[in-house]
Amino acid sequence: MSDTVSEFSLLAPDALSSGESWLERYDRSLMGVFGTPQRVLVRGEGCYVWDADGRRYLDLLAGIAVNALGHAHPFLVSAVTAQLATLGHVSNFFATPVQIALAERLLEVANAPAGSAVFFGNSGTEAVEAAVKLSRRTGRRGLVAAEGGFHGRTMGALALTHKRVYREPFEPLPGDVVHVPYGDVDALTVAVDAQVAAVVLEPIQGEAGVRVPPAGYLATARELTRAAGALLVFDEVQTGIGRTGAWFAHQLPQLGGGEDLQPDVMTLAKGLAGGIPIGALVAFGPQNATLLMPGQHGSTFGGNPVAATAGLATLHVIERDGLLANASAIGHRLTEGIEGLADPLITGVRGEGLLLAVQLAAPLAPATARNLLEAGFIVNAVAPDALRLVPPLILTAEQADSFVEALPAALRAAAEGNS
Repeated sequence: MSDTVSEFSLLAPDALSSGESWLERYDRSLMGVFGTPQRVLVRGEGCYVWDADGRRYLDLLAGIAVNALGHAHPFLVSAVTAQLATLGHVSNFFATPVQIALAERLLEVANAPAGSAVFFGNSGTEAVEAAVKLSRRTGRRGLVAAEGGFHGRTMGALALTHKRVYREPFEPLPGDVVHVPYGDVDALTVAVDAQVAAVVLEPIQGEAGVRVPPAGYLATARELTRAAGALLVFDEVQTGIGRTGAWFAHQLPQLGGGEDLQPDVMTLAKGLAGGIPIGALVAFGPQNATLLMPGQHGSTFGGNPVAATAGLATLHVIERDGLLANASAIGHRLTEGIEGLADPLITGVRGEGLLLAVQLAAPLAPATARNLLEAGFIVNAVAPDALRLVPPLILTAEQADSFVEALPAALRAAAEGNS
């Protein structure tokens, strides 16, 4: 008897069910924490996905900035398949070559000094939790985060996250967290004192609507934390791994990137393994890398061979195929194309690389996103008046242009429906 699995054989005889029937089953079997899904997706290739009813969509959301190489990338599939056929999981009582190699590669692209080190988890929120625990080892408790920031939904990460609708059902939250307006140097200066263990910032805020800080803000945060003896933590979960046209957003010259801007701690996840769950904390320098001692933190699945292999494969393809440059070029093309529409409903485009928000003149983003979905494009209404674009880093000029061409009709339909 064959033990191989063909496409959909594990779902038979229901594999060809309609999207509607799958959603009915979803409602009966899954918790409703995500609301009703928009579609049931069954396969993907490159920048496209198909739903259970056979409709194709250009995926400009990429699993919320996760699928850096798109869907079913042949090199990633081959690497993960080979690793799973060799060694799928070991506990952290043991090491594997791919775990070590991925840590070394991350330290290399981060330009981390000697003595730096990596901790692997399974998600962005786990990476942030590790950063919170590491900050406690300074002997201080105070944390400073930004209004509009999103750092995760577990309790420590949630304490840093600003959105009250996420926070209020679970208060009181751990820690002594002060939130300051993002980009406000004066407020940050007042907040950072000798009681602060760490300042936690996104170099570009993602969930807040792709908010880019003013020039000099991140450098000031570095100066203030250094003077106060506090850690500077950059949450690069959404902005990292080439998303903005650099390996990490804090390296961008337009954000003041350089050796002086290097953080003490950086958190990563999302695009790091191209769709395989992973999270990482990078501690810069031995003084930060040794704050957590043996037994003070851990993860059963963190750094497992399959995820580590996926991470190595993703970094390799980004470098081999020039995807940092592609993110910059296609992001610029999208920005120019959208702004060139001269549509009165569009007031501008924010962001860097392929982390962009289309700013609208009215709260039409949810309706526009629905119209675009019907037209075959997946985007995200990140705010009532902003559409977020975080496509795969392999997006082509032709695919970008097709979105720009479809946007005006989706906007007009949203405006007419809202009038």
